[in-house]
Amino acid sequence: MAVSMTMPILIVDDYNTMIRILRNLLRQLGFSNIDEANDGAAALAKMRTKDYALVISDANMGLQSSVRGDARMSKTPIVMVANDNGAAPDAAAYIVAPFNAQALKSKLVSVIGAF
Repeated sequence: MAVSMTMPILIVDDYNTMIRILRNLLRQLGFSNIDEANDGAAALAKMRTKDYALVISDANMGLQSSVRGDARMSKTPIVMVANDNGAAPDAAAYIVAPFNAQALKSKLVSVIGAF
C-alpha cells in the first residue's frame, strides 16, 4: 500500500524548536498534513478527535502508555525522539537527536513503508 503524503501526522514535543524542526523535515520529505501538541494531554485530546496515521513524540511525553491503553488509538504507530540511545518499549521506532531528513525518512520507512 502506498503511503499518502497527506496522511495526518501529529508531532508532540514540549520544545517548540523541535516541533519546528520536525515540521520542516516532514515538509521537506513531502508530508503536508501535520498537527502539533506541546504535551501528552494535548496530544491525547487531539488523538481522540482525529485519527492520525503517525505520531512523532518526544520520548519524555509519557504518551505511549496512554495511547496503547486506548482501543481506538492503540494501533497508531509512534516514533519516539530520544536524546540518547534508550528506546521506548511501546514505540514502533525511535530516532536519536540530532538527525537530518534522511535519517528521519529511514525511520519512517521502517514504520509506515516506502514513500
